Amino acid sequence: MGATARRSDGGAVTPAEGTGRAPGLACDILVIGAGAAGLFAATWAGRAAAGRPCSIMVVDGARTLGAKILVAGGGRCNVTHVAVSEADFAGSSPAAIRKVLGRFPAADTIAFFAAAGVELKREETGKLFPVTDSARTVLDALLREARAAGARLIHPARVTALSRSGGGFTATTAGGLIQARRAILCTGGKSLPKSGSDGGGYALAEALGHSITQPLLPSLVPLVLPEEHWIRSLAGLTLPTRLTLRAAARRLHATRGSTLCTHVGLSGPAVLDMSRHWLMALHHDAAARLEIAWLPDMSAEDVDRLLVSAQGRGTVSSLREHLPERLVRTLCEVAGAPPAGDLPRDARRRLAALVAATPLPVVGDRGFTVAEATAGGVPLAEVRLDAMESRACPGLHLAGEVLDVDGRIGGFNFQWAWASGFVAGRAAAGQIVAETDGNQAAPADTRPASVVAPPAG
Repeated sequence: MGATARRSDGGAVTPAEGTGRAPGLACDILVIGAGAAGLFAATWAGRAAAGRPCSIMVVDGARTLGAKILVAGGGRCNVTHVAVSEADFAGSSPAAIRKVLGRFPAADTIAFFAAAGVELKREETGKLFPVTDSARTVLDALLREARAAGARLIHPARVTALSRSGGGFTATTAGGLIQARRAILCTGGKSLPKSGSDGGGYALAEALGHSITQPLLPSLVPLVLPEEHWIRSLAGLTLPTRLTLRAAARRLHATRGSTLCTHVGLSGPAVLDMSRHWLMALHHDAAARLEIAWLPDMSAEDVDRLLVSAQGRGTVSSLREHLPERLVRTLCEVAGAPPAGDLPRDARRRLAALVAATPLPVVGDRGFTVAEATAGGVPLAEVRLDAMESRACPGLHLAGEVLDVDGRIGGFNFQWAWASGFVAGRAAAGQIVAETDGNQAAPADTRPASVVAPPAG
């Protein structure tokens, strides 16, 4: 194949979208990854450069774009939350997270989607979903806005290597090479690898001078209990609980919310929110322990007083006003407490302690194949937050889950994608426009050179 064709504005002429071929292409901005952060970065890059010569390409290794968006929120896509702050996230420093979130708050997300024809509705929890209850509505809007902003989408075209080339970057794909003046890395983490988020972006970042936090762990992931544990016999039971993580005498973290007992252990919002904290604590301290309170607003003393006041009515009768009978009978069995009749003091205290703080001997998690997010990634300390630009490799921007930021359940990880993608996209385009306006006599290698694709076969 010959040299890359150029448009009159200096941008590259791209092949048809969806072909997966990238033979000898060149562009001003290359966005690697067409998930939430990538599509948002491309959109805002195009808008920031509106009317100016700035070509934008988005490449993704997936045959079908947006798989992770389509499965989010049970297929409804929890776009964001009505109240978002740095306290809803873990990973890099709260101050750094707050600075990025402040550039594109939840109100801006709501306005963006409204302008894109996607009306959002607020649920009691503060979560915001499209009124259609369909993630497809969200994905279609993102693709539409990216294309309207001038971005060209190429897939499947997995980037297997990214290197410095002259004044820009060279990306290697199975279909050929792509050269770009700037690159935005939006490859995601390791969660839901079938969606294309398989951790490959970390190697690209490392090759350009970045470090990756260790360990990389699943976040928002169900937890596994021993095969013989009695909680597994309660599969299907859902109720509000409180989970507490402790190490020695210290309380490290606590979560509240709905918990689902499963055939392998525990899931539900409270458990998913706790998972990354538990796994991280266990990595650093084998003595870390996790416990669950079945009555989240009651201490062991409160439960004991409840049982004392209900003497004569029977244990099951007194507790089933607060808990499912199926759980009450199991708790009585485990504690050795009679479900009816008199309740001896020692049995009562054992039962009260179990209700208030059941130890959870977690033996594992469901892994990245099920996890909704990744704990770990490129530290924000290695990024200039005003542009999401690499300190190690100027010209490289990063956004989304590839960074060491993960939020709790409720639309927070999407809000991080929107905010970081917004900053990265606008900054990258702003630099291209500034360089073009003030660099008429710039050296030739500051523009992407034509690339000849390797011979077929």
